Amino acid sequence: MPRVITETVLCRLQEPRALHIMWPMGSEHLEMRKRQLSAAQGTPASIPSQPGAGSRGSNACCFCWCCCCSCSCLTVRNQDQRLTAASREFRAADLPACEESPSPTLEEVNAWAQSFDNLMVTPAGRNAFREFLRTEFSEENMLFWLACEELKKETNKNIIEEKARIIYEDYISILSPKEVSLDSRVREVINRNMVEPSQHIFDDAQLQIYTLMHRDSYPRFMNSSLYKDLLQSLAEKSIEA
Repeated sequence: MPRVITETVLCRLQEPRALHIMWPMGSEHLEMRKRQLSAAQGTPASIPSQPGAGSRGSNACCFCWCCCCSCSCLTVRNQDQRLTAASREFRAADLPACEESPSPTLEEVNAWAQSFDNLMVTPAGRNAFREFLRTEFSEENMLFWLACEELKKETNKNIIEEKARIIYEDYISILSPKEVSLDSRVREVINRNMVEPSQHIFDDAQLQIYTLMHRDSYPRFMNSSLYKDLLQSLAEKSIEA
């Protein structure tokens, strides 16, 4: 090696920083590059021989998942998607703050005071009563009653089972924040029938909640400012007309 290069290498070795080698020139440089390329090409070749490594095992696993697992679960997945869609539509009914209905007339609002049935038979009456229940933090009673009404309209067995499960989780389960107040006898009957639910599985519970709203919440609604203000505004409009 020439003297100048040797001195340069020695000077670099004495520096505290990282070693920087000045590559030899000419045929020595080409020979060193050949050895580096040979070493680099040999390194990946040894990887597949290591246990549990290599791309073939990973590809084989991926192929198995794509061709076996996905295809075998396709039918079940489609069924689950249909039930999920039905559940999403059913739960979406709880999202609106009120049912669609025309504005109540003065005659209708006066009829609400005559009986609880008159109040519950019209969407406008249910909307006004539901708004009142919301102020008393007992809106779940109306939501449960409405959900039971929707369940009675179903005829598809799979959808009935799914909707019954949702109603149970939302309003019957003791873990739900929207649990309605039911006696132990009604709960036991529901628990037994949940094995194979029908569209009438919650009939006894619905009647019990209907009676509770009638005896407890309905008298307070009739004496509430919400009802009186609505009645007064409609009476004033009728006079102006």
